[in-house]
Amino acid sequence: MHLSATSLEGNKVVNHLGEDIGKIEDLMIDTNRGRVDYAVLSFGGIMGIGDKLFAVPMERISVDTENKRCVFDVEKERLENAPGFDKDNWPNTADAKWQTRIADYYRA
Repeated sequence: MHLSATSLEGNKVVNHLGEDIGKIEDLMIDTNRGRVDYAVLSFGGIMGIGDKLFAVPMERISVDTENKRCVFDVEKERLENAPGFDKDNWPNTADAKWQTRIADYYRA
């Protein structure tokens, strides 16, 4: 299946229990390999204010086209404790140590 990046941005994200765990804010593309590595998920704020952002390995997210949402199999509590960042302080996603930490955290 092929989807445009903009068709996923803003999509609701739920976990395997159907709990709302945020929305897709952006997609991070590895231009060397020509693939989407991470989805940037926002979670935790109120009406978009105070949201924490998380880079989630794209391989851990499935697209539910029937319900127009994404599914990320993670417990809410695990996401609340995940390494995140704010909209004004993005991590260096090209850093190998950062990539390993994120992959290990999400068991990707």
